[in-house]
Amino acid sequence: MTALLDMNQLLDQLEAGLREQVSERVITDPVLVGIRTGGVWLADALNKRLGLDGPFGELDISFYRDDFSRIGLNPRVLPSRLPFETEGRDIILIDDVIMSGRTIRAAMNELFDYGRPASIILATLIDMGARELPIQPDVVARKLSLAPHQRVKLRGPDPLHIEVRDTDH
Repeated sequence: MTALLDMNQLLDQLEAGLREQVSERVITDPVLVGIRTGGVWLADALNKRLGLDGPFGELDISFYRDDFSRIGLNPRVLPSRLPFETEGRDIILIDDVIMSGRTIRAAMNELFDYGRPASIILATLIDMGARELPIQPDVVARKLSLAPHQRVKLRGPDPLHIEVRDTDH
């Protein structure tokens, strides 16, 4: 069984939450950085929705993962692309799903290797809970609790959609 979530509604919620965060923090020139792959697709969509002038960045955190030595290298590693300075910038870090917090920790480690941001706003489409690290998103479109046999997967980039699937079959 596959259930689809309403992507437009989820993007509307992320956009509204980000606008609120940017306004509350009085940020005038934020840049978006998506974590490959789903976060990059979301950063592209949100960059357009938010009407940001510049390009967005892309992180491939493969070499920053704390399980790199155990699971090995992803065969589709691509270079990260940050077409702007990160030093002193307000960054909106985007990922599709947050669960343990380890992916976000790796992404922040990589960002700091490029320079020290002024601030980071974390936005995720789905929050699965189950944190192993004390990392919480500032903006979440939807919190989900799934059964052990279910998985959530962002598909895209065109059309961008999210599925909840049973893995028993």
